[in-house]
Amino acid sequence: MQEVRRSQERGFADHGWLKSFHTFSFADYFDPKHVEFGPLRVINEDRVQGGQGFGTHGHRDMEIISYVLEGALAHKDSMGHGSSIRPGDVQRMSAGRGVRHSEFNASASDSVHFLQIWIQPNAFGIEPSYEEKHFSAEQKRGRLRLIASADQAEGSVLIHQDARVYAGLFDGEESASLSLAPGRRLYVHVARGSIEANETALSAGDGLKLTDAAQLTLRHARAAEVLVFDLPG
Repeated sequence: MQEVRRSQERGFADHGWLKSFHTFSFADYFDPKHVEFGPLRVINEDRVQGGQGFGTHGHRDMEIISYVLEGALAHKDSMGHGSSIRPGDVQRMSAGRGVRHSEFNASASDSVHFLQIWIQPNAFGIEPSYEEKHFSAEQKRGRLRLIASADQAEGSVLIHQDARVYAGLFDGEESASLSLAPGRRLYVHVARGSIEANETALSAGDGLKLTDAAQLTLRHARAAEVLVFDLPG
């Protein structure tokens, strides 16, 4: 079974300094049909103006992944980490029993465009931790590159959930396939561009839920950047 979630169907919040699209229910946006998909709880597409950002706030028992599309995002947390991430970087924070952090546009003038992803963990009250790694465009070109997993396979960042997150860049005749094991589900999110997923045309901001499918096939792309989530059923 498959279900398409179109970009324009997402929740939207305009705070002036922040414009945010919500794939799943978040903050003041609530849709009982789109609260989560397995342990995948949040995909927020955020655009933050120069010099602005999220002040210090707390998280608990959540795996939080930041994926920058344009610009640079500065991060500081109560564990003592501080850095700026840019396109190609993947930042993972396991909130565990509690952590406080802030996120700001690293530029005073240019906007930053990024995805914030929350995945519910399968272990609670753990020691908070932080990790970031760079995955070059060459590593993602014409393929699905594993960027997050429970076992850090292929150099991916660690997440405390039986899930695997892939990122890929596709254009023209570039294509990729991913097998879906019994009892698993897939979520496809198109970050930009357009692509065909299992013969369904998707554009920037669109999502595709796949359950009871044997395989995902991506093809017929145009300047596409795609994230794929392999999740427990």
